[in-house]
Amino acid sequence: MKQFVVIGLGRFGFSLAKTLYELGHDVLGIDNDEEIVQSVAESITHAVKADATDENALKALGVRNFDVAVVSIGNDIQSSILVTLILKEMGIKYVVAKANSELHGRVLKKIGADRIVFPERDMGIRVAHNLTLSNILEYIELSPEYSIIEISALPAWYDKSLRQLNMRTKYGLNVIAIKRNGNIIISPNGDDMILRGDILAVVGHKDDIENIEKHF
Repeated sequence: MKQFVVIGLGRFGFSLAKTLYELGHDVLGIDNDEEIVQSVAESITHAVKADATDENALKALGVRNFDVAVVSIGNDIQSSILVTLILKEMGIKYVVAKANSELHGRVLKKIGADRIVFPERDMGIRVAHNLTLSNILEYIELSPEYSIIEISALPAWYDKSLRQLNMRTKYGLNVIAIKRNGNIIISPNGDDMILRGDILAVVGHKDDIENIEKHF
């Protein structure tokens, strides 16, 4: 179990905090709006009202002891940058920061954020892929160059091993998991067979992802 602190409990922050809590992690939520704090209090481990731009307030809450901090402050870019900077200076090893624009993201990266997320942009990408490609079940952008997709196995792949399919050579994709009847095969080997109804999680460069999409 990891300890997460989520700063900013708007739609994105609350959804993230609640999901992390439901996955069994310890989650501290911080927001400067008392009503928001009260509304989420029962959905996560702890929820407190505090000014996250106040370093002393964060220290008093023991934030420096958390494994991961997520800065999900909404449209207040100045506060977002300041809080991210404070967290990194406090020594938190991994800070995820929500950005509202590419410029905002570049600034966050320069001051030390370990990962930048663009909820609106990323959701748009995932929805577009999911709407236009019936075999693409999930699309997660890891970086501007690389993504993970979940795809339904094509009939031409049925009853063939991963070695026979040789997806790395043919498509430039690495199969990292196979979902089958509610079970997940992690890091499958070359002898694992692809069966009807399987879902493959694959990782690859965006150009290779686009090429595989043309087969659907």
